Amino acid sequence: MKIDPLLSKAARLAKNNDFDGAIKILKAEEDRYYGSFKYYYIYAVICLYSGSFIEALTFFRQAEKIKMKDPKVMLGLAVLYLKRMNTAQAVDYYLDVQEIEPKNKIAKNALSVIRKHNTTEELSDWLTPKRLTKLFPPIPVSFFTKKTVITCVLAFFVSFILVFGLLISLRVVSNPFRNRSARPTVEFELSGQERRAPVETGGSYMYILTRDQATELYDRALSLFSVYRDEAAKVNLNRLLESNASTELKNKSRLLLSFMEVPRFDNFNRNDNPSYAEVRSEPAIYRDVHVIWRGMATNVEVTDEDIRFDFLVGYDTRRTLEGIVPVIFTTPVSIITDRPLEVLGKIVINPSYTDIMLEGVAIHQSGRLEQ
Repeated sequence: MKIDPLLSKAARLAKNNDFDGAIKILKAEEDRYYGSFKYYYIYAVICLYSGSFIEALTFFRQAEKIKMKDPKVMLGLAVLYLKRMNTAQAVDYYLDVQEIEPKNKIAKNALSVIRKHNTTEELSDWLTPKRLTKLFPPIPVSFFTKKTVITCVLAFFVSFILVFGLLISLRVVSNPFRNRSARPTVEFELSGQERRAPVETGGSYMYILTRDQATELYDRALSLFSVYRDEAAKVNLNRLLESNASTELKNKSRLLLSFMEVPRFDNFNRNDNPSYAEVRSEPAIYRDVHVIWRGMATNVEVTDEDIRFDFLVGYDTRRTLEGIVPVIFTTPVSIITDRPLEVLGKIVINPSYTDIMLEGVAIHQSGRLEQ
């Protein structure tokens, strides 16, 4: 794991058993590293080694929200559950790690221990602090001094400029700084004419917008698109498409929508994840928006073309049912009906805006979702 100088310093202090010093450095920079997976992981693993297990659990969970399938994070959460004698949850994590990294020694050793000491009393006796530490995920650390790093970077940079400049001059490679690709934004900006007449007069629409509201909605969507928050951008664009916005503004909105990407579990921004209730209350603006919802699958039907099931949204805890949504997958997926699952899917709205369904993209299923 590549880490910046401050995180590297904290890791080196922890490697030297100065956990208080490492945590002091990290705590002072909490606002600066908000939303940083590397920060949360390093903070969590240092807390783990220092014996601050509650704080370790907090930061491992923060890291898991950003990278659900990171093996190191899962190892940290697994050992914390193991320490609490919650072997069912620990085993789920260790099995997930093995699925990603079949040769992972920590997961293999931990599962071996759990199988060998299969009673709470035996496992408790075996789990001394020294043995437990051997199941901790590693503290990432740079083995280079600051001076060495600077020297290596400068040497590499000089060599790169000389060699790359020569290749460009010989036309062996093209100059990437001349034709650097980036996500399109400038070409989607509104023209002066589009800003002067962003709405239509007359007609029947779901949303009636003023000129300022229409342009603000589009500008907000474009800003969200530029930072890869596609699902939030879609909500704004859908509102425009259902409004009295001008034909030109709607066409530009549709064009912008065509450039948006299908998310994955590991890059989905859960801050932009609408609830089932929100979608039901205003379905039109969530058309084609991707969501991740938890629940249970029932009435599973498998054919040669697809897999369909009724998704009991919110029923992963077996206490609250928010609603039932049909889900269809056109790619093979494995579903265990007696276990909770998370579905990443695209919201599909019928023409009358009365029913919704999900076009499935991916499934995450594990017994630990019950927590």
